[in-house]
Amino acid sequence: MRQHDSRARTALVVVAHHRTDSLTAHTARRAAAQLETAGYRVDLLDLHAEGFDPRMNVADQPDWGNREKRYSEEVHTHMRRILDADAVVAVFPVYWQSVPALLKGWIDRVWNYGFAYGRSRPRLAGKRILWLGLAGATADDPVVAGMRSFLETGLNEGIASYCGFSRSTVGLLTDAEERPQRVDAEGNLLVGDAITGAEREAQYAAFDRRTREFVEAFVAEDAEDAVTA
Repeated sequence: MRQHDSRARTALVVVAHHRTDSLTAHTARRAAAQLETAGYRVDLLDLHAEGFDPRMNVADQPDWGNREKRYSEEVHTHMRRILDADAVVAVFPVYWQSVPALLKGWIDRVWNYGFAYGRSRPRLAGKRILWLGLAGATADDPVVAGMRSFLETGLNEGIASYCGFSRSTVGLLTDAEERPQRVDAEGNLLVGDAITGAEREAQYAAFDRRTREFVEAFVAEDAEDAVTA
């Protein structure tokens, strides 16, 4: 096992997918390995594998009259993992131009009142987050521009900024499907033939390269912010 410097920065890599053989899980593992190479201590949180329940419950329902409410032990364990991280990288498939229920429920239950927001000095202040969203749309699909804008508004402004993160970046990874998809001017979903062989390998290589570029830029910005903090 890799020996880590106790002073190393920690990155919490969160994967939100129900299959370990998915491209989402592959991308999370690649991002984690890249962060380790960059000197981070990585905490890999596979929400499905760890059995996280995204459904809100009474124990974790916010109490607007008590920001010191003690939430469930499961949620407190996740809160501690976030607090222990300098940076967060969330990897997920894009569903309906948003995050899947598994990731949204984690945010709903864990990024809770009194913890992630509701204080004059946010407990998550100064942390950085990279959202890596995998989309089935092709890069030249006109829907991509709106998808990116929707994700950036919801994730950067609606969640991260609201919770005190100093930097939030959305990395949209298109062409995630084996069969290319796009929506025509009439709103019809057009699904092409499956890409195979050398062409598919080239597509995977290009996908991994774009993932690497997003993580590289995030690491560089994180290092810059750490120096100026």
